[in-house]
Amino acid sequence: MGLSPASAPAGVVWDLGNVLIDWDASVAIAAGVGAEEARRFLAADDFDFMAWNHGPDSGGSWDAAEASLARRHPHWISHALAYRRHFAASLLGEVPGIGDVVRELHAAGTPQWGLTNWSHELYPHAPARFELLRLLDGVVVSGTEGVAKPDPRIYALVAERSGLALERLVFLDDRATNVEAAQAVGMTGIVFTTATAARTDLRALGLPL
Repeated sequence: MGLSPASAPAGVVWDLGNVLIDWDASVAIAAGVGAEEARRFLAADDFDFMAWNHGPDSGGSWDAAEASLARRHPHWISHALAYRRHFAASLLGEVPGIGDVVRELHAAGTPQWGLTNWSHELYPHAPARFELLRLLDGVVVSGTEGVAKPDPRIYALVAERSGLALERLVFLDDRATNVEAAQAVGMTGIVFTTATAARTDLRALGLPL
């Protein structure tokens, strides 16, 4: 899914979770309350984990998010607390094959940036664990900036930081809504599925892979 630019993009912007880093919230939650309870929590009809997680990802505090959940859904508080407490367990490793793509682009001198919905408090786990992130020219972290995808302001911010116009950047994310928002502001967008598909798509755009 994407738009073909008139010339090869000048830089690549990567989402992190489930694009560069294999992330599974259920593993962290299960570390605190067990696998079955983690499944119940994430599938609950009365609670939307991803919407709740978007608060800290957008710059809110985890203390406030957990306090709000405790008031509204007290039966889920132990599950929610387990997520932050055991967050490191949710980071399972590099997405298979993607490291080779990032390293080849880096070796060719292609500017690369990260653009992630991640809370300011929990983001430090990523650079501490994943050497791959050191090959990026920088990472725009939503929780630090106080604005998250798919808000158009965060795409403008990564263009400003990179020094490249939005039209010269290609953005890869596993969520179609985030890709569509990037396309709406002029970026080339690719919905990420696998490293193999990403390599094919980026090569078709003229990038050195």
